[in-house]
Amino acid sequence: MWPAHGTVFSHVVSDTSLAELHAFAARTGLPPQAFDRDHYDVPARRYDDLVTQGARPVGARELVRRLRASGLRVRSKERADRLEVSLLIRWRALIPRHEQLGRELLGLWSEAPRHYHDATHLLACLDALDVLTAPERPPREVALAAWFHDAVYAGVAGQDEQHSADLARDRLAGAELPGEAIAEVVRLVLLTATHSPAASDRNGGLLCDADLSVLGREPRGYARYLAAVRQDYAHVSDADFTLGRSLVVRRLLDLDPLFHTERAASLWGNTARRNLAGELGPPEGAPHHEHRTYHGPEG
Repeated sequence: MWPAHGTVFSHVVSDTSLAELHAFAARTGLPPQAFDRDHYDVPARRYDDLVTQGARPVGARELVRRLRASGLRVRSKERADRLEVSLLIRWRALIPRHEQLGRELLGLWSEAPRHYHDATHLLACLDALDVLTAPERPPREVALAAWFHDAVYAGVAGQDEQHSADLARDRLAGAELPGEAIAEVVRLVLLTATHSPAASDRNGGLLCDADLSVLGREPRGYARYLAAVRQDYAHVSDADFTLGRSLVVRRLLDLDPLFHTERAASLWGNTARRNLAGELGPPEGAPHHEHRTYHGPEG
């Protein structure tokens, strides 16, 4: 019932997991570019074929209801058109008269083939900062650091943060910001390489907590995050990816504290540690239970 590009499309979704959805798509020959955050677009000519291969036909309203109930539904504000509007409104509040810089950053965050480290992650960080500082606004330097912290992203830890910090130093020099404010943004961007601010570093704590707030999602939201991170590292073999992700998870679990502000620790601390520990499986010597393990380098 969704007409576009001269044909009519249906959507195929999973109400269990994105892993199930991607496996079904691979088995039935749906191309990766047909995936749109929580569904695959299916041209009308393939509808009956996919039903024959195991898809369960439901009406559009029922499809959306099940997707929403599963926790896999991507909210409309996270989709590209709504996302750009929402983020540009936030940018104008930070640095008026420099909308072109905001659009440049949005272009970087929206580059293919980003899956987790994209504009949705940027919005999630900004939303988390709002939660952590309410009823006040986040400090401007912290919000700007959120905008720049993954603006340059090639999946190379340390190098990405350095290049993003260099970009912040260069672009903000022409945005009428005091030198000390620019230096603070650069410092904060670099801090996201380790997520280890000093106990007295309120700005650093806010940014790191917002960046890692995804770790405190409920199970289905966490599974979505891990699936997206795996797609970001699609060029890495399963064995290397699993090894790399386990090292990242252990490093995160070794952070003490994992969250640095009281509000973040209260909101996300316990759930985040439970999610991370779940990726590593049961402790050695514990009774074995069937479980799924998700892997993916850092958030």
